[in-house]
Amino acid sequence: MKVSEIVEKLNLVVYSGEKGLNNEVKGGYTSDLLSDVMGNADNGYVWITLQTHKNIMAIASLKELAAIILIKGVKPEDDTVAQSNIENIPILGTDLSTFEISGRLFNIL
Repeated sequence: MKVSEIVEKLNLVVYSGEKGLNNEVKGGYTSDLLSDVMGNADNGYVWITLQTHKNIMAIASLKELAAIILIKGVKPEDDTVAQSNIENIPILGTDLSTFEISGRLFNIL
């Protein structure tokens, strides 16, 4: 499944990284602890978090993640958006809670 399909099916906002909307999604990982994601998320996963700072892009790039979903209506910081556009890793958003969006992503994957 492509990131663009997830955006459509889950009604997500695309904040940045539009060139990565064709990234292939292989799974998902939910965590707000950067070291946890670094140690456990796999290539091609969508990461669900409430973190908005630039360091999320460093982890996403290192792990070759397909996209990041921010929860509860939080928006990425400006430098995070800039890095997302450089890395072509989309930052997406939802007003849903971590629990709700994780369940919905699981169901469509």
